[in-house]
Formats: sequence, C-alpha cells, structure tokens
Amino acid sequence: MLRSAITRRGAAAVALAATAALALSACSDSGSDAGDGEAVTLEYGVWDQKQEAAMKEIAAAFTEEHPEVTVKLVTTPYKEYFTKLQTSVSGGSAPDVFWMNGPNFQLYASNGVLAPLDDQGIDPADYPQGLVDLYTYDGELYGAPKDFDTVGLWYNTELFDAAGVAYPEAGWTWDDLKATAAKLTDPATGQFGIAASQFGQENYYNSIAQAGGEVISADGTESGYGSPEALAGIELWTDLIAAGSSPTAQQMTDTNPEDLFFSGKVAMFQNGSWAAGAYADNPDIADKVNVAPLAAGADGNQSVIHGLANVVNAESDHLDLAKQFAAFASGDAASDIMADSGTVIPAFDGKQQAWVDALPQYDLQVYIDALETAVAYPVSKNTAAWTSIEIEILSQVWAGSISPKDGLQQLATEMQAALDSESE
Repeated sequence: MLRSAITRRGAAAVALAATAALALSACSDSGSDAGDGEAVTLEYGVWDQKQEAAMKEIAAAFTEEHPEVTVKLVTTPYKEYFTKLQTSVSGGSAPDVFWMNGPNFQLYASNGVLAPLDDQGIDPADYPQGLVDLYTYDGELYGAPKDFDTVGLWYNTELFDAAGVAYPEAGWTWDDLKATAAKLTDPATGQFGIAASQFGQENYYNSIAQAGGEVISADGTESGYGSPEALAGIELWTDLIAAGSSPTAQQMTDTNPEDLFFSGKVAMFQNGSWAAGAYADNPDIADKVNVAPLAAGADGNQSVIHGLANVVNAESDHLDLAKQFAAFASGDAASDIMADSGTVIPAFDGKQQAWVDALPQYDLQVYIDALETAVAYPVSKNTAAWTSIEIEILSQVWAGSISPKDGLQQLATEMQAALDSESE
C-alpha cells in the first residue's frame, strides 16, 4: 500500500542523499549476531496501527523459531515515519528491519542504507513480478515484498437503490461512469455522483494507464505527461468536476472527499484495497457499500499496483538475523497471519484468497483480478523531485486556473528537467 504526500496514502521521498554519508561510509558485511543462546532484540519499524496486532503475531511466530530473538515493534505515525527514518539513519539508530515503499526505495537503496536479501532464499516466483521489480536495484533484491494493493470503485448501494440506478459492474466504461455519476448527482440535496479527487494512486494514475498512457517510462527517465493519452486520463476527472457530478476542488479541500463518501454526499469513490478493512469497521457505511472493478478507458481498466516491502538496515548489529526476519515477515506463515487479519493483501502467492474470505460481505475479488492488467506505480530514483511539481501544477488544473492541456505541457517540461537532473 502506498501512503504518502505524493498521493493521499503514499510517502514523499526524503532528501536522503545529503545526509547518507554521515552514517553509510562503510556497511557491515555480516553484523554481530549473537552467539548460541545469547539474547537478541531486533527493532521492527512500521507505520500502520491497524496492522500492529498482525505484526506482533508475526514477531512472536519468529521468536518461536528463534527463541533467543525478541522482535520489538516500533510504530511511527505515517506522517512522521520517513522524517524519523532519515534522522535515525543519519544518526546510526535506524531499526534493524523496517517497512519501505516504492517512491522511497531507490533513494535508500542507492545510498547504501539497505542490505541485499538475495542470500535469503527468497523465490521471486512467490510474489507479483511488479513488486519484485519495484524492490530490485542494480540487479539485487533489497526488499522482501510484504503486501500489495490495487484500486477498485467503491459505491454506496443505498444511494444507488434510492435513485433506481444499476450498480457498477465489470465491463463498465468511462462513458458508463460519467452517465451514472450524473444520475446520482442532486444539487438540491448537495449529493454528488463521484469524488474526482486529486489522488494519483487512487484516481489519475489509473486513468492515464486506462487511456494507454504512462506517468513515467519504465526506466524512470522520461515523463509521460506530454502525451494525448495522459491528457485524456486527467480530463476524465476534470470533466466530472466541470459537469457538476463531483464536488469542486475547493469543496474537496474544505472537506476530505472520503468523508463526503462516508456521509452519503458522494455515491462513488475510488480507493485502494487497504480501504476494505477500514470500511468494514466504520458503522456509518459498513453495510451500505460494496466495490466493483474500475471503469475501462480506451486501453482497458488498468489499476496501479503498489505494495510494501520489509527491508533491512545495512548497519544492523544483527544483520544475519535481521535478514532472516525480513524474509520470514514476508513469507508463507506470516502471510497467513496478514491475510486472516483482513488489513492488507499478502504479496506471497496463494495467500490472497484468505484476505478475500476475511471480509465476505464485499466483492473483494475485484482487487485480486486487477493483477491481470495492473501497471506499476510510477517511481524514479528520487520520486519526490518530480511529484512535488506534479502536485503543484495539477492543483491548478483541478481548480480550473489553468487548462488540463496547458497544465500537462508545463508539467511534462518541468518533470523532465527534474528527471534529467537525477542522472547528472
């Protein structure tokens, strides 16, 4: 799952390169693992409180296999997670094992912060190829894929029923989406058909791919925002706002668009698989919502795929055990624990059905089926260098102060300059 300022749930890459040399002039070859029977404590850095119970169970399962090892969970609220991690890396006090996401991965891997995991017997075939590629740098695997997320279309069945409108279903097109959003919009009651929020992972990263475009090239060196396909992907959302089928950018600034969905003021809301557990626990909407596949553009109904990985601090005092725990926490037994919790979709092959079965009231299979056409979350060596530009310019596009066409041309130019500077 991506949880940041880059999109609503992902993390902006930190300015790590400037401080990496303070702590990374030399990385340990093997660490100083304890001898037989000597007690060892590994710190495990995470950010999601909703997953704490499952992560503690995984830690306890590892201790059963390694009685001399205690795994201490260190939970940092997401907004502070990467700032704290940067500081702890620079000061030599980073956790032994910690969560990593795609936008930050290359920055940390390229600065020697992470230890490669190729010696842990991790079989890439056990995980979606897109996640293996995401956490591979210079031919080496640095992250053990933990979970993955795709995107679906959540809808309020109560509002659909009241309007006599058919529920979203597989095979829906953008035209169907627009027509349905219009039918579910009622200015008199302040109800909107959909929230066209300025969220990359949940909204326009998907629609750009559905139009046949890309945000960034596969090698992370070329901006895709100058293409007609990217323009079509952005205009899907700005047209919904212009038609009155979505709240305006200002309205979605004043009130979080997801809160509008919770309160019944918005009938449809695209969101990642991480939302399923949260919606099931929300008494205001738990029995009023369901999820469907994304609507298809000219090139299909692609969803962005992203996922977290367990990575190892290259400076860990217990490097071998830290590597073993990272592999374990993304492996077979740990994936069963994650799946049963219903919080995230385990990345380990064959474990996804348990996650679907954990919340049978929703059609969660749509998130698994999305793997068939999923496209990788867009990243580069320093993702934050261009996502800050993306956010600033697209904010003006969403607000209507510049046209989508002019905004995307400006974005393509400035983003390319940022990407070119990465290779200098």
